[in-house]
Amino acid sequence: MAEETIFSKIIRREIPSDVVYQDDLVTAFRDINPRAPSHILIIPNKLIPTTNDLEDSDELTMGRMFTVARKLAKEEGIAEDGYRLIVNCNSHGGQEVYHIHMHLVGGRPLGPMLVN
Repeated sequence: MAEETIFSKIIRREIPSDVVYQDDLVTAFRDINPRAPSHILIIPNKLIPTTNDLEDSDELTMGRMFTVARKLAKEEGIAEDGYRLIVNCNSHGGQEVYHIHMHLVGGRPLGPMLVN
């Protein structure tokens, strides 16, 4: 079993965060170091460390992450102009927290790639 992460505590509301959506499958909250005017993390409530750890039974949860991203993009006012969805996997992919998460980023032109 994977170790608990800081995201596990956010899901349970044990540490402060700006949660913008939560249901039985996923939680979404604003990134504390935003890279764009809108930067929200969408995470499964189940601890799945990386995309390599996904199981067939996780399909509904992963699909929910995308439908929540669509909903939040509309609410943020970035759906029409466009936004980026990013999922990093392992160290070479830039993953820092080993609890799979999707970045919803937008609110300005993002260019061909997001860079540090």
